[in-house]
Amino acid sequence: MGRPTIADIARRAGVSKGAVSFALNGRPGVSEETRERILRVAEEMNWRPHHAARALGGARSDAVGLVIARPARTIGVEPFFSHLLSGLQAVLSASSVALHLMVVEDTAAEIEVYRRWASEHRVDGFVVVDLQVRDPRLPVLDELGLPAVVLGGPGKGGNQLRIWADDREAMLSIVDYLAAIGHRRIAHLAGLPHFQHTQRRIRALRDASRRLGLEAVSVPTDFSDAEGAAATRTLLSRAGRPTAIVYDSDVMAVAGLGVAGEMGVAVPGELSIVSFDDSVLARIVHPPLTALSRDTFALGEQVARSLLEAVEGAGLGRDLQMPTPRLTVRESTSPPSPVSVVAARFVDTGSEPV
Repeated sequence: MGRPTIADIARRAGVSKGAVSFALNGRPGVSEETRERILRVAEEMNWRPHHAARALGGARSDAVGLVIARPARTIGVEPFFSHLLSGLQAVLSASSVALHLMVVEDTAAEIEVYRRWASEHRVDGFVVVDLQVRDPRLPVLDELGLPAVVLGGPGKGGNQLRIWADDREAMLSIVDYLAAIGHRRIAHLAGLPHFQHTQRRIRALRDASRRLGLEAVSVPTDFSDAEGAAATRTLLSRAGRPTAIVYDSDVMAVAGLGVAGEMGVAVPGELSIVSFDDSVLARIVHPPLTALSRDTFALGEQVARSLLEAVEGAGLGRDLQMPTPRLTVRESTSPPSPVSVVAARFVDTGSEPV
């Protein structure tokens, strides 16, 4: 049997289609006894409103959308996203609002999903992640006219509310710490170069290295363990290898730790490792990783609350800066050994900010 219709409910309940419409939409025109009978029949038939019908009636979808343009395999092992989704769901579920999640391959596909969901009235608003340099999604979201909360900022462009933490200040705290314990050659395994937060971290490392007289390199990756491992292997094969590596995700950091062990490079004796994300993964490896700690669950909760307020008509409000992640020092970092300090100079081949 296909999707039950209003006509199906009317036949079973022994009433007109108009009476069913009144009852299902909470409008006057039927007695309470008839309304209860119609609602009971609709429940027995597992009836749900059709998206197009809801749209014609101006009803809400009671759902928000999140579309992520990254490889599905990468998302599946990324603790940051699991914590973010948990925080989103905690608030949305409490309000009986669903989260529609779709993982796509690129930004063009992401924009197409926004347009389709908006035209079909599948969602009442959007959560947007991975803010880009000159982001093409923002004008499309303005055009669609649905509330949207962007995880990332600050910056110009678009009328969406932005919720963000200071990636620059976070990177500076890492570099200042590593320099203070004696490191002079630092590598950074960054994320995708067109992300704004990647560019802010690259700039912060570049500026701090100039201020402190350090040698530094940033190497863009796709956040995957495979690219993290490959880039680490390349860096550690250099004559003047870095004495410290900062990873933009804990998945890459753990992969890098494995490569160091494979190559006989002692951590932290010959190489210090720092992760930009702190999760259970960073804490259960040996040695446990020095990392930037943040409450990603609370971040997801705040994003959901802000979006629900906008959907309810309270407006998007002002951009909100969350607390800067704090550096938690563990056993994966220490002063560099005298042997590694004497190693030859290496050349900065890092990507320049866009």
